[in-house]
Amino acid sequence: MLRLDHITVEFSSGVLYDDISFLVNDADKVGLVGRNGAGKTTMLRLIAGEIQPTSGTIVKDKGLKIGYLPQVLLLDSERSLQDEVMTVAPRRTQEIFTADDAQFVALMSRVLLGLGFTNADFERSCSEFSGGWRMRIELAKILLTKPDLLLLDEPTNFLDIESIEWLEGFLQKSKCAILLVCHDKEFLNNVTNRTVEITLGRIYDYDVPYSKYLTLRAERHEQQVRAYNNQQKKIADTEAFIERFRYKATKSVQVQSRIKMLNKLERLEVDLEDTSHLNLRFPPAPRSGDFPLIIDDLAVGYPTKPDVLMDVNITLKRGDKVAFVGKNGEGKSTLVKCIMNQLEYTGTLKIGHNVSIGYFAQNQASLLDENLTVFDTIDRVAVGEASKKVRDILGAFMFGGEASDKYVKVLSGGERTRLAMIKLLLEPCNLLILDEPTNHLDIPSKEVLKKAIADFTGTVICVSHDRDFLDGIVSKIYEFGSGRVREYLGGIHDFLKHKNIKSFAELEKKQTTSATPAKPSNEAAKNDYQQQKAQQSQERKRKKQIEQLEQEIATLENEQKTLEQKLATTENQTLENLQQYAHIQHEIEKKMYEWEILNQ
Repeated sequence: MLRLDHITVEFSSGVLYDDISFLVNDADKVGLVGRNGAGKTTMLRLIAGEIQPTSGTIVKDKGLKIGYLPQVLLLDSERSLQDEVMTVAPRRTQEIFTADDAQFVALMSRVLLGLGFTNADFERSCSEFSGGWRMRIELAKILLTKPDLLLLDEPTNFLDIESIEWLEGFLQKSKCAILLVCHDKEFLNNVTNRTVEITLGRIYDYDVPYSKYLTLRAERHEQQVRAYNNQQKKIADTEAFIERFRYKATKSVQVQSRIKMLNKLERLEVDLEDTSHLNLRFPPAPRSGDFPLIIDDLAVGYPTKPDVLMDVNITLKRGDKVAFVGKNGEGKSTLVKCIMNQLEYTGTLKIGHNVSIGYFAQNQASLLDENLTVFDTIDRVAVGEASKKVRDILGAFMFGGEASDKYVKVLSGGERTRLAMIKLLLEPCNLLILDEPTNHLDIPSKEVLKKAIADFTGTVICVSHDRDFLDGIVSKIYEFGSGRVREYLGGIHDFLKHKNIKSFAELEKKQTTSATPAKPSNEAAKNDYQQQKAQQSQERKRKKQIEQLEQEIATLENEQKTLEQKLATTENQTLENLQQYAHIQHEIEKKMYEWEILNQ
């Protein structure tokens, strides 16, 4: 189907591929892996014909139909969604509507609905959809052309879990060959049967899915290290022999023989990328108030959708790490924008005392100035001591040496995300809000970011569809669905167990099902009304108790601060004052416990 023969690609910054060759067969579903900047996207662009290699040839079967979905593509069309997708329908040979046309329309509907569109969306103009949804339109068009070879560059970045699961099933059943760049481990495992790794200008081809590739890759690296160490010992012994007997006439033949051997020796290398690590650590968080964020009865909407969120109540304690989960369009990013004061809302949203917010938006990487270099991007925002250590900071983020002089416009999606993350780290904060921070990050970088968040001493809100990423770093889940936000204590697995599901995909299916409840009978409606009245009464009582407790806690904390000032001097450190301080502390803890129980 497709053959790459002795491909070399060189840029001004150096060699990207060095004489690589591989074959893609009809039934291959290949996962293309490697660190950010290794050349995965360039490989897809070469095969798609967008760029040409410096040397070597790409041989394709005659009539090979290729479908290519890049990382970033802005659809510019005023057509309706349905009309835009119909542009890829097979050309009619006659004016009458045929069975083939009906079959295509049925398939189109199945694909669009699978990718998250609704029937009501079919007549909407493409210009009304956001960038992520426009990417879904392009993906639908590509899938409907039924290509022989499908090139997908991080397709899961703009899909929610339900759509990811649908695409996964679609690709598993598809008969076309696939070359896939993706940082979702589960998606790679379920879709691919072969893994091609790009590293240091070379490729390594494994005829196994991603999880098995990791095991084989580790074994390969161990073998490389052993062979490298053995060769280094042999070189050192040979050089020692040469130095020892260089000037002895009786050993001249042996010395010359060993010198020739060293000159002809092909030096082994170890993949440096296997041992390089992104050094990511958030600065120590300045101490904030006890409650960095309190939201009461918040509601927000748009003219086209007035009830995006209703009656939202969230209270975060200092040090909380929470996740916002749910389908796309259920209000997760909308609530984040409310917190950032980017949207108007009704209700109360209070940012706590001494709270400094660090915000990483979904499109953060795309906001970088493409005409600046990596160094200039950071040098412009670095202040104080950081301004003296820009090179060191960039080196810690794998932008050392010549990489710091690259222009932003030539960086891969993952490299741009890393660069945007550096900007975030330069301003210490104590409330970190991350909206899909792992988009475009390779799998090792995601693990490093995960550890950095786990070690962060401040408060964290993380919007993510990535269950593996959230596992182990969050202790509270806020589920968004049908305009409501529900709170669950515990980690991701506790949440899934509570919902009696195994994955976010099942959660979102349940949300979709529950969105259209059956119409209740009159008697049931009456009982529901009475139950709702009782619940509303109980809820008002609970909120009143919470407000009373908050007032009492505030009074006790003021008393405690006054007493702390007295105890700062030695003469006031009496037994009576110390006992009074202990009593106040005990009362605060008791009331805080009551407050937590009422909130739960």
